[in-house]
Amino acid sequence: MSVAPDTEARLRSQMVAALGGDAAAYRRLLDELGRLLKAYFARRLGDALAASRDDLVQETLMAIHTRRLTYDPTQRFTAWAYAIARYKLIDHYRRSRIRYTVPLEDDAALFARDEAGDATARMDVEVALATIPARPAELIRQVRLEGASIAEAARSVGMTETAAKVSIHRGLKALAARFAPGDRDDR
Repeated sequence: MSVAPDTEARLRSQMVAALGGDAAAYRRLLDELGRLLKAYFARRLGDALAASRDDLVQETLMAIHTRRLTYDPTQRFTAWAYAIARYKLIDHYRRSRIRYTVPLEDDAALFARDEAGDATARMDVEVALATIPARPAELIRQVRLEGASIAEAARSVGMTETAAKVSIHRGLKALAARFAPGDRDDR
């Protein structure tokens, strides 16, 4: 939650003064914080749950009051206060058994894959495979990356299954030796 720097400074100084025993500063702090929390909860609850707004403001102010001695004056006051408000809102959702749903038409963003990361990983694997002989690299590519069986990969490169297994094993061993942490020289 973003708060103007002057508001942050004012609230923080009021809180520090309140911790020092200034009752008037504490009253001003709670009044201003109450207004900010009303707006905070109104944005998050919407019209359907607006009736809960005042209760949440009161619960949050009570929590701030009971936890006021845990506030570290070297830190931002509003971050501390809004963290408490956020937890009160989460507790409210749990008590009310509110679950937000997404219409099926809008689910693409939820299940979208990051293809850029896959492409980068694939390029890294190809660079690594280029450091070993071509036949073991092709067998590893087919079996480990493309999901072919050892028998299928062996037939495609003209080897027996046993020879293909040995070649894959030696290729993976060479890769492991080349890229092992600590044993690697940056070439």
